[in-house]
Amino acid sequence: MNEHILIVEDEEKLARFVELELLHEGYQVSKSSNGREALAMAVAGDFDLILLDIMLPGLNGLEVLRRLLQDHPTPVILLTARDAVMDKVAGLDAGAVDYITKPFAIEELLARIRVAIKLHRNFNKGTVPEAEDGLLRWGHLTLNEKKHQVTYDNHQISLTNREFQMLKVLLENQDIVLTRDVLLERVCGYDYVGETNVVDVYIRFLRSKIDQVFQVKMIQTVRGVGYVIKSEE
Repeated sequence: MNEHILIVEDEEKLARFVELELLHEGYQVSKSSNGREALAMAVAGDFDLILLDIMLPGLNGLEVLRRLLQDHPTPVILLTARDAVMDKVAGLDAGAVDYITKPFAIEELLARIRVAIKLHRNFNKGTVPEAEDGLLRWGHLTLNEKKHQVTYDNHQISLTNREFQMLKVLLENQDIVLTRDVLLERVCGYDYVGETNVVDVYIRFLRSKIDQVFQVKMIQTVRGVGYVIKSEE
């Protein structure tokens, strides 16, 4: 059965646009424009993912999120205003798996939906990869989190702290395309203020120190979305 997504959004045109795109991608879709109604639907239904606006009539999105996740661990992606930093942080702290700011490109939203559903499915199956003794591996490369050390065929690679964190996040999520926003948040923090192309800069540094030196293609670009390390070398 196709995944069932609940859109909770009171902007009718936006909700309809997202609905049509999701239907085109093969998802089942339900909609609500009211927080209280959405909570009742989410509790009673069996949704694979919820797209949840924060500013809603009846009950705001953050309260819907808090009440829902008390007993129903459904992955939730928040729809937020671009400058609502505290709402983003509060939502993630409350259990949302991701957020996307308005206006957004539909391709990015679809990518985030795929990632969220895949992670949730793997978690339920108990197949989420964990670092063994603080080690993450890809081919001949090993990242030792405890020693803060990266080696390739026992050759040590010197990385800055942010390069190390960027590589760690990518290795922890092999085969999952991570958007630039997600990488930026996980490496630099939710409250980072600076150039948005910083992710591309760190990826370039990592490629110069790993891909180019050892003649591999570890970090792959997914055009218009972000970056991924695939599990097979």
